[in-house]
Amino acid sequence: MDRIGDTWKHSRVELAQMRVRRVDFNQPELPPTRDQCDGSQKREPAKRRHKVYDTCNCQLWRGAMPQEACDVQCCCGRKWSNAVMNHRRAFLQSAVGTALATRAMPQESTEPDRQYWLETMAKIAEPVLTNLAAGTLKQNMPVECATGNAAERRKVTYLEAIGRLLAGIAPWLEASLDAGPERDLQQRYAWLARQAIRTGVDPQSPDFLNFHDGSQPLVDCGFLAQALMRAPNELWKKLDSATQSRLAAALISSRAITPGQNNWLLFAATVEAALAMMGQRWDAMRIDYAVRQHQQWYVGDGLYGDGPRFHWDYYNSFVIQPMLLDALRTIGAHAKTWDALVPDVVARARRYAAIQERLISPEGTFPAIGRSICYRTGAFQLLAQIALWNELPAPLTGPRVRAALTAVMKRLLDAPGTFDQKGWLTVGLAGHQPHLGESYISTGSLYLCAAVFLPLGLNAADPFWSKPSEDWTARLIWRGEDAPADHAITA
Repeated sequence: MDRIGDTWKHSRVELAQMRVRRVDFNQPELPPTRDQCDGSQKREPAKRRHKVYDTCNCQLWRGAMPQEACDVQCCCGRKWSNAVMNHRRAFLQSAVGTALATRAMPQESTEPDRQYWLETMAKIAEPVLTNLAAGTLKQNMPVECATGNAAERRKVTYLEAIGRLLAGIAPWLEASLDAGPERDLQQRYAWLARQAIRTGVDPQSPDFLNFHDGSQPLVDCGFLAQALMRAPNELWKKLDSATQSRLAAALISSRAITPGQNNWLLFAATVEAALAMMGQRWDAMRIDYAVRQHQQWYVGDGLYGDGPRFHWDYYNSFVIQPMLLDALRTIGAHAKTWDALVPDVVARARRYAAIQERLISPEGTFPAIGRSICYRTGAFQLLAQIALWNELPAPLTGPRVRAALTAVMKRLLDAPGTFDQKGWLTVGLAGHQPHLGESYISTGSLYLCAAVFLPLGLNAADPFWSKPSEDWTARLIWRGEDAPADHAITA
């Protein structure tokens, strides 16, 4: 599969059409020109920018796709699916095609927001999913770690990438979508995600992942477990039995890691909640200890300490509150022990979501405070999750939050230097800023930014997407408009 992002102008149409091809990433890049793929006039075929497999006998697609789906060649030497070419005209006339073609044009329509989110999500997800599904993630993913030990991060960065990415896109993978290009893309990514999991837990695979050696794997077992809870049908039930067994064993093996007295308790708790959902034996004590400790660490007005002391950072959104919500929601089907805590946990999350919305400036920026700031849009996971759950507190609305998050995404994920030449994320907040990364930050860590995509799990007809966008709080206030006063909560 071609990388999303090496030539974004070219790949925007490719994305929605699900081009059936596989690219050799080791071939040298040549800069594209405007006329390479312009079918309006005859030209000599341009030199291929990539080596493209002429049949479906490559590792990724062997046995999965008919050979005849790979026999069409366009003027630039790329291979296209017959099915794609047959539906090209329908695509170009579709709402998705229109939105993709007009992304840069300011419009009142709400449809382009969803398309922008889908494009950006795919740009981030494509290299991780296609490479791990093909068993080439360790071969092709760079390991950037300017302030730490790159050799040590290589042991853990690949599980980071897939666990964090899937945690963010899981609700969209699980969503019921109408037939069309978006659903086609969703089904392709769901298939790739299952292939990636299968490859990652196979001891014979070159991309076999580390689930227990060192301490970091507990973190990303937690994120992977969170993804399974957010998409149990697509990411668990549809796995073959052998992969299910291996995945369960991999998560169980993370119990060898002792979590620290901080947000790490919730990674252990989330793994146990996922194991319960998977029908495995689970450890109630790991869940109980994590939940009770965080009740003790609550400091008020919707915020928890990261351990006994409060830290000014975004860990309430990166980890603490999303995992409390997901673990308690999932385990509630298996035990009623913690049901009495749920109302307060949800009330605090709603308050913190309101605070997060107010942190977004009129320009779509936010305070670059605290550690792990290179997780970029992952800083707003909690706001995205409360929107997904339809729990936004008044006066927040879905269209207001959608507009605010879109502004943040454009400031961070569209910044020059955010992706390298091969489409992988680089270390930084607003572009490539390698020294913003702590010693534990490497390429795989950065994919927590995908957590902002949680509202894609809402159908396009949901008011979050279907109603006209609204200005968020900071835009209203700093433009001189009146607005309700903000108040703390007592929960």
